[in-house]
Order: sequence, then C-alpha cells, then structure tokens
Amino acid sequence: MNYLEPLVYIVSTEDEGIQLKSILRNRMKLSRSLLSKLKQTEQGITLNGQRVYTSVAVQTGDCVEIRMVREASDDILPQDLPIDIIYEDDHLLIVNKSAGMIVHPTHGHYTNTLANAVVHHWLVQGEQVRFRPIHRLDQDTSGVLAIAKNPFIHQHVSEQMKRNEFEKEYITFVHNHPIPTEAKISAPIDRDLVNPHIRVVTPDSGYPSVTVYQTESVYGDGHASLLRIWLETGRTHQIRVHMKFIGCPLIGDKMYGLDPKTEVEQLRDSHITRQALHAEKLTFAHPMTGERMVFKANWPTDLKALHEQLMNNH
Repeated sequence: MNYLEPLVYIVSTEDEGIQLKSILRNRMKLSRSLLSKLKQTEQGITLNGQRVYTSVAVQTGDCVEIRMVREASDDILPQDLPIDIIYEDDHLLIVNKSAGMIVHPTHGHYTNTLANAVVHHWLVQGEQVRFRPIHRLDQDTSGVLAIAKNPFIHQHVSEQMKRNEFEKEYITFVHNHPIPTEAKISAPIDRDLVNPHIRVVTPDSGYPSVTVYQTESVYGDGHASLLRIWLETGRTHQIRVHMKFIGCPLIGDKMYGLDPKTEVEQLRDSHITRQALHAEKLTFAHPMTGERMVFKANWPTDLKALHEQLMNNH
C-alpha cells in the first residue's frame, strides 16, 4: 500500500502511562473519523514500529506514527489549464482562483474547473493527491483559496475555521456607500421560499450570519465605494446578500445587484462582467508548524480597471 510520509510524535515525560488513544486525540489532534479510518489501515497507527491496540499505555520516548494512504482524485479529469499558485508545500496548496472558474466539478460542469487544473498540476509534479478544497468561492468570485493535500491537514484547518481562527478578507466594489462607514452586520440568511437558488435575509429565522465591513474609498458623489470585508460565518452568497440588505449591492452582481439597465446607465464604460468581489487575503496557522501564515492574491485586471474607472468618472 502506498502511504504518505508518516506524522511522528515522541512521547514526553508528562505523557508517561497514558493510553495511546489519548496521544492520538489530545496531542496529535486526530478527529474521531480520521482515527477510525487509521485503525482500519494496515500501518495506519504504529507504536515503535509495531501495530498495537490504542488502549495500550505509552512510555516516555515511545515513537507514535500515523500513516495515511496516498489517495488520488480518479474521478476528476486532469486538464492543462492556467493556474496561479501562491504557495505550495507537502501539505497545502494555495491558489489565486480566477473569476468564472468553478472550484469543483458538479452536474453539468465536469471540466474546466479548478479541480481539473490542480489535478493536472499534481500529475505533472508526480504527486498522487486527492483534491480537497478547505473552503469554496463562488464561480464569479476571484481570489485566494486553500486546498489540503491530505485529510489530517483538511481536518486541522477546518477546525480553525470553526474557531474563527481562519481569517478571510475580501475587497468588493459596491453601489452607493454604507452608513455607518464601518460596522458588523448580524442578519440571519436562508433560502428564498420562492426561488431556492437565491439566499435572503430572514430576521426571524435562518442561519446566523455575520459580516464585518470597512469602507476603504468612496468614489466622487457616493454612487460607488470600495469596501474591505471579513467573514465571521460562511453562508452561501453571504457577502452579496448582506450588502444588498444594507442598500449597497455589489457592482456587476447579476443575482443580487441592480437592474442591469440601471447599472449600465451608472457604469456605462465598465467592462466588469461579474460581481466585483475578490478574496484578497487568508490568514491561518500551518497545521504542521503552528506558524501563523498570511496568503495574498493580487487584484485581477477587471477589478483594477473598475477602480480606475470609478476614480476617473466620479
């Protein structure tokens, strides 16, 4: 069986006498599901090179190793597509996703996705890795996106997300300017009862949703502004729904934005063809080193052009 490099933990004096399963859960921070999977793998869990029951007591200096089976995304067709890699190591891949690209193949979209591009990249690199995005971006949202190279990394970063230690920072261009200029929007979101593809603010029900915004620039007469946004929850279309809710819909947003005729009138020379939303920065702790890492994605050409137009026209 083909395994990834083992993750190793050397038992310290303070761990003397405790059960191996306690080391795995409390020191190596394995989730219950991953621990269960490793128990069923031939060399998944070893103590000093030997397979043992996880109820065994460990001694100072013992070497605990876990080995995950090397997996591949056999159901994803490799495609040689452009991919903007910000960072890569044995555990993580961070990319700057282009607008218009779907993250993962779905019904009716089996090719030309980020997954197809990443699987091809790994194939060329000689790596056998399963595609595991840690979070998602809408098809027409550009920016930084993190991909885990094994289930242990995916689990650890996902847990940071649950603890609000995985910080996502966006920039967006909106119609109008918000009052106040910076605030926290706490407004529950749920599916629209008439059109389930659309999300709406549902004050008396729905899922708790929190967005923090800060105004970076107000253009000319206040018909448009540039905002910096942080998410405390990750609901589908959250930024787009919350911005519409406060009267500042995203420029170019076909689902939640202004009537197309009105938008064309306000932005006659704009070449923006999608919602003006970009995931600019991700900050989280690397699961293997604990180092707090910051990843930034440069603005794409269309948003730079929109910024220039708004500066010149207002």
